[in-house]
Amino acid sequence: MTTNQHETQQNKKNAFAPLVVDVAVPLGSYYVFKDAFGMSTFAALAWSSVVPAARTLWSLVKERRTNGLAGLILVVNVVGLLLSFVSGDPRLMLAKDGGVSSAVAIGILVSVALGRPMMTAGLKPFLVKGDAAREAAWERLMSGRAKDSTAFLRAERAFSVVWGVTLLAECVLRVVGAYTVPVDTMVWLGSVVMVVSIGAGFVVSGGLAAEPMGRMISAEVEAEAQAEAVTVAEVARGGALDGARVGGEGRRAVALAAAGRQS
Repeated sequence: MTTNQHETQQNKKNAFAPLVVDVAVPLGSYYVFKDAFGMSTFAALAWSSVVPAARTLWSLVKERRTNGLAGLILVVNVVGLLLSFVSGDPRLMLAKDGGVSSAVAIGILVSVALGRPMMTAGLKPFLVKGDAAREAAWERLMSGRAKDSTAFLRAERAFSVVWGVTLLAECVLRVVGAYTVPVDTMVWLGSVVMVVSIGAGFVVSGGLAAEPMGRMISAEVEAEAQAEAVTVAEVARGGALDGARVGGEGRRAVALAAAGRQS
């Protein structure tokens, strides 16, 4: 496997990490607790809120900022806990499950419309990977100072749009299924819809946005390194010329002094 292929695969894995932690784990654990372990809707929502609550608290205490995606998941779960007391209609409860995805999807799409894609905060550290050169390249690309900035910003928005549309589509499928498919069938089919939707989101967002962004960061790092190498070479060459000039003047001074002694 070549270095570029390895880096592409690593970027793909890293780009999906925030989605797994902030979206897939809370949503997936909810359905596992509810369907596999037979917990009530209230208990399943409560337990699935642990990860986003911890992520939100960690961001506030350690990073001095809010984790928008984890916070949104937490708010949705809290609202779901409150709504679980409203009705015992099984079809309404199934439809409400789809509402979790829709709330997240709308939040993501609104953030894109406002020019602050929600998924970017989670995507950045996993593409930058704590490397100072990649961090600087990211900042240049985001600020518009790099050659590929336009394409990079377009891919950044596309990443969030893909996930917003994916989760919204999942919501529509689950709500339609809740009122058209037998309840017993929809209980397990809803989980299948979720898994397939998230899998599709991984593939599309990776190919359309995450991988190109990773390649652009790498290209920007390489371009900057080459520019620095040229600068260093020019400085070194200038220093050598100055040294040659100094040497020549020294030799001329010695020659003049010798001529003076002879006279």
